[in-house]
Amino acid sequence: MSRRPRARSLRTRLLVLITATLVGVCAALALTTVLAQRAYLLGTLDDRVNDAAERSVGAAALHPGLPADLAFLREGGHTEGLLAARPDAAGHLVSAAVVTRDAAPRTLTSAQRAALTGIRADGSAHTRTVPGLGTYRVTALDASGIRVLTGLPMDDVRATLGRLVEIEAIVGGAGLALAGGVCAVVIRRQLRPLDRVAATAVEVSRVPLGHGRVTALPRVPEPDTDPGSEAGQVGAALNRMIDHVEASLAERRRGEERMRRFVADASHELRTPLTSIAGYAELMNRVAPDLAWRSVLAESARMTELVEDLLLLARLDEGRPLQTAEVDLAAVVAEAVWDARAAGADHVWRLELRPDTPAPVTGDAARLRQAVAHLLANARKHTPPGTTVTATVESTATRHLIRVRDDGPGIPPDLLPSVFERFTRADTSRSRAPGSQGGSGLGLAIAAGITAAHGGGISVTSAPGRTEFTIELPAAARQLRPHPLSPQTAP
Repeated sequence: MSRRPRARSLRTRLLVLITATLVGVCAALALTTVLAQRAYLLGTLDDRVNDAAERSVGAAALHPGLPADLAFLREGGHTEGLLAARPDAAGHLVSAAVVTRDAAPRTLTSAQRAALTGIRADGSAHTRTVPGLGTYRVTALDASGIRVLTGLPMDDVRATLGRLVEIEAIVGGAGLALAGGVCAVVIRRQLRPLDRVAATAVEVSRVPLGHGRVTALPRVPEPDTDPGSEAGQVGAALNRMIDHVEASLAERRRGEERMRRFVADASHELRTPLTSIAGYAELMNRVAPDLAWRSVLAESARMTELVEDLLLLARLDEGRPLQTAEVDLAAVVAEAVWDARAAGADHVWRLELRPDTPAPVTGDAARLRQAVAHLLANARKHTPPGTTVTATVESTATRHLIRVRDDGPGIPPDLLPSVFERFTRADTSRSRAPGSQGGSGLGLAIAAGITAAHGGGISVTSAPGRTEFTIELPAAARQLRPHPLSPQTAP
């Protein structure tokens, strides 16, 4: 996952949370305002209905003998839409009419009367929907047997509430948009230091700490390490961690440099005395050719080989450039197999090549041949006589593969992860050819270092009856790597 998507996700969550809170607050305020306004408007309307009902009862009391009389509606001063009716004791309407503009009161239809039936004359307010007239607020009064039902339309109340809701929606939406914009800007500004801290962490993660020389790691800028803010605390902690990493890398680099210098110096200093020993031993062998002097010769040769191997590893570790030229891997492998056949006649050696598929690489022919020779020597030394060792070369458009496999007892699983490390030996678990001398444990490490110096990789798979080492090299010519990569060991 990358830095930007995470930052945007945090901004989004914060903005959504703040927006949801603002929406909830605005909705609660709007609902409270609407309910309060509705209660106020209904109270005002109920007062007007009660006043109209009392005037109607007073006018009807002038003619107590006419229970269906609605003559008071013809008097002036009534509000348009005023509804009046004369209910009986059971609540059924005896007569009912509504005041119209510039015309006599209009008698209600049977359906309209049915909507007003059943209202008790106790002075309480009721809301009824009258077909063709709309919603009314009605009440009924009973004054000494004179019953009158009066109602006023709720159109004004509904229209006022509708306009109020519309205004609150517009104002609330504009306020939310403005508040959301302000919050987005504030959140973005507050999270910028955290973005810079994350960017520094990403830069540090891309530095190849395991290979090469690391000069200076990036740091979080000083303004973003203020302990007064959470982002500043994170930035300061990251800088402290980077300081520790740099100190550890510097100490490790000093230790590695001391070790490489020791190996290189020791190898260089031992070359001259070993050469002298070999010369004197050769001279004494001519004078007294006995077994002791032959042993001196053999041991001096073995020590010389060890020193040469150590010197080569030191040069590879230092990243010294190799000779570069176009090399035919098929010829290199063929020469190595011929040399191995001469050194191990008790093994069966096979070479599998495709004449029609060239395998050219750019590199050092002598070093590549040395790497293949170490793989073949490893198979010869650690497998019993009669073991079949097969070397193959495979080519594709982008890479070349050298495979060396044998049908010996295999490498123990616990040694596979460290098989390419220096001085790793498996003598106690793998068979040896009778009379063969023990190796120094540097052959596979040298093969891995040479392969990595050519921009390739080496791996191994092993099981009883089949062990296979694979060297992979780039097919196209490209610049050699200054520092070898760690080899990968296949499970």
